[in-house]
Formats: sequence, structure tokens, C-alpha cells
Amino acid sequence: MYAFTFHRPQTVRQAASLLAKNQEAKLLAGGHTLLPTMKLRLAGPPQLIDLSLIDGLAGIEQSGRSLTIGAMTRHNDVNTSPVVQQAIPVLAKLAGMIGDPAVRHMGTIGGSIANNDPNADYPAACLGLGVTIVTNKRRIKADEFFTGMFSTALEPAEIITKVSFPIPKKAAYQKFRNQASRFALVGVFVSKRGSDIRVAVTGAGSNGVFRVSSFEEALKKRFSPKSLEGMTIPADGMNSDIHGSAEYRAHLVGVLARRAVAEAIGKSAA
Repeated sequence: MYAFTFHRPQTVRQAASLLAKNQEAKLLAGGHTLLPTMKLRLAGPPQLIDLSLIDGLAGIEQSGRSLTIGAMTRHNDVNTSPVVQQAIPVLAKLAGMIGDPAVRHMGTIGGSIANNDPNADYPAACLGLGVTIVTNKRRIKADEFFTGMFSTALEPAEIITKVSFPIPKKAAYQKFRNQASRFALVGVFVSKRGSDIRVAVTGAGSNGVFRVSSFEEALKKRFSPKSLEGMTIPADGMNSDIHGSAEYRAHLVGVLARRAVAEAIGKSAA
């Protein structure tokens, strides 16, 4: 690693002030992306700002039809939380599918969302549920937050503090994982909340997480896997690598979407 200065602020305000004064500084949450890139000398921020000592950034709370999760809440805590398991069972299941136990005990929901890795699971849940990302400055709708691969609407000195999840009537997530990394080769999240139908895809798009409007329109007529029979998406704009071609990923989106809808309504996709 390169040499760096390590900061451990006690409040969000102190952390934001450090960010404002050191524009090349990086926030440290779980560290599962930042630290490996620093070890490989692919990144060398001169300042690291550790968020682990800030009170109030972790925790899970339900209020009415909304579930709020603090940005520094670990994946394992989301996975094992009785509150999450009761309110949004698919979210608990998704958190349990992230990485391995070591990753789940250190990685945080805020860090995952802020990093916006194109193969990560939480961005699909955020876009698929229509969450609101709360920062130290404002509230940002998920549709406006994810702007591209490893890119978000976060401004300089802006820090995610919590995420507000509306509780859906039905929701499910299907993931075709890379067996080595356990990242999503393709992941599809579907949800139904009143007339709001959402289908979000991670892992497949070269520009990161995205919604599939054609699938959503079909499911508005009837929320059933049969509504998606024969439907697919264009291979244009899909990732293509040694793990799967663009055409293969496009095909998987349709397959996993049907499976997710079937899971959400408790039926077989066959």
C-alpha cells in the first residue's frame, strides 16, 4: 500500500468536514472494495476516513410501512434480523447471499450502495423496491441515485446515513452467481407494491443496475411468470466476458425474472 493518513471521526459532521477539506480522501465502511484495490496499488487515497466509530449509523427499525436500515449496518445483521425477516423477507435472504461469512460480517449496506459495483446485490434491491437513500444533505430516490458503473449521484462531502425501504406486498430476488466471487453474474429483483411493479437487474448491464420497463408493463397486466413467457431483452449493452456472453446474460434476465415472479407469488415458474 501507499502511505496514507487515517482519520476516525466521531460524528457525520466531522466526517463530512474531513471530506470537504481533503477531496481525494476516501470513506472506509466495510472496506471490502477499497482495501483490496489499495493492496493491489490500483488506488492510493492520501486520506482514509473510517466511519466505524460514528454513533447512529447502524441499526434497523420499522415504522409503519417503511423499514429503515443504517448505512453502517453489516450484511449479516440484515440477514439475521427478525425485523427484516418479518417485514421484507427477500431483503434478509439477499443479504445472506452476499459473499461469504467474512464478507457478510464486515461489509455494510451503505458501502455497497455507495460503491455501486455493477455485480453487487444491494443496488438491485434498492432499485427493485424504490428505496430512498438518505444522506447528511438530502433524500435521493433510487431511480436518481444510480447513475452508471461505480457511479452515483453522491456529491463531494455527501455521506449515506441510512436507507428507507418501502415494504412491498410481494417481492423476490433470483441470482445466478459467479461461483468464484459469488457476485451476481445476473441478478433479478422483482416487487409489487400496489400498482407499482418493479423489475431491477444487476450483473448483466455494462452500465450497472437497471430496470426493465417492458417486463414491468407486462406484469402490471398480470403479476404472473406467464406474463413474461417468450420475453427477453436486447443483448446490446450487456456485459460480455469469460463468464458469459452478452446474449447469455440477456437470456438469463428473462429466465430469472420469471423465476423471481414465481417465487414472489409462491408458485413454480415451470
